[in-house]
Amino acid sequence: MLSNQAKIESLVFISGNDGITVTDLAQLCGIMKPAVMAQLKQLQKKYSSDKSCSFELIQTGDHFKLTTKKAFASLVKNYFESPTMTTLSAQALETLAIIAYRQPITRIEIDEIRGVQSSGMLQKLTTFDLVSEQGRSNAPGRPILYQTTEEFLNYFGLTSIEQLPKINQDQQKEPGFGADSLMGLFEEAVAADDGQKEEENNE
Repeated sequence: MLSNQAKIESLVFISGNDGITVTDLAQLCGIMKPAVMAQLKQLQKKYSSDKSCSFELIQTGDHFKLTTKKAFASLVKNYFESPTMTTLSAQALETLAIIAYRQPITRIEIDEIRGVQSSGMLQKLTTFDLVSEQGRSNAPGRPILYQTTEEFLNYFGLTSIEQLPKINQDQQKEPGFGADSLMGLFEEAVAADDGQKEEENNE
């Protein structure tokens, strides 16, 4: 049988960058808030005292989340800046396209559109400064809202988010309109901008 600490740890882990509140943990685990806080403090102490563990449990406002310890900051940065990571994957582009069209948007909403968990992609895009946090939603748990950045525009050679092809209500109601459709529109905008630049360079 799973311990309450194990349940709490798993929920904090899966909540990703958004984190999770004591209220949500109490409801999901079926225990009182003081008991949840006691387990969270034990987890914080466990991670802090274990020198072989790279994680730490931090509190941001009323949310708790797992992060890597500061001692590993340069190692994590080198990973994201390595040659194998500098080219955005199809999954990262798909996540970016969804954020670009639906911003501000929560991770849960992104997950629903993609059909898979997006915490890793959001962490990578945030590290590249292509995506940033824009406060929190009023939805239960107050999840983080994400938006594209100025660096996003620079990276793809766009002058404004308005350059992305518009989506009308009829398109959104079409069967199968989802992540692939948004990805297609996004690639269309980027390709069009690249073509325009090439023409300007040839003049």
